[in-house]
Amino acid sequence: MTSPSRVHHVAVVVQSIERSTGLYHDLLGMPVQAIQDIASDHVRIAFLGVGESKVELVEPTDDTTGVARFLAKQGEGFHHVCFEVANLAEELMRLAINGIELIDSAPRRGAEGPVAFLHPRSCGGVLVELIEAPGGPAWRSLGYPPPPSAAASPSPSPAPGRRAASRKSG
Repeated sequence: MTSPSRVHHVAVVVQSIERSTGLYHDLLGMPVQAIQDIASDHVRIAFLGVGESKVELVEPTDDTTGVARFLAKQGEGFHHVCFEVANLAEELMRLAINGIELIDSAPRRGAEGPVAFLHPRSCGGVLVELIEAPGGPAWRSLGYPPPPSAAASPSPSPAPGRRAASRKSG
C-alpha cells in the first residue's frame, strides 16, 4: 500500500468563477494558475495556487449535471478533496478489494492528469478524488504528454560555500 503523497487540491463549487476569484485571488492573494472549460463534465474550473496544493473552483455549465444539482441543493461551498497517488489503477484496485465504493473503477482524463472519484458513502460523507502523480502509468495509457523530465531542467549550481572554498586567497 502506498499512501497519498499530498493533497493535490480542495474543490469548491461556485455559481460564478469570476465572482469567486474576487475572494480567492483579489483578497487572499492566491495566484490563478488556470481557467478552463471541461466540456465532458459540463463544468468550468479555475485552479488557484496555495503552497504545494491548489484550490479548484468548479462552476457548472449545464443545469442537469451532478455539480449543478449539488449547487442547487447545498449552495456554494466545499465539494471534494483530491489526493495525489503514484499509481491510480493499483490504488483503485486496492480500495475496491477493501470495500470502498468507487464512482470511477478505472482512471479517466482529468484537467491535470488521470483521476477517479470515490463515493462519499465509503468516505465518511466526503467526495474523494484521486489523481495520479505526473508520469505515472495511466498518463501514457490515457494519452497525456510526458511531463518535463528532470534531465531537461538546468542542473543546480554548486552551493555558495563550495565556491568560496575553491577560490584562492591573496
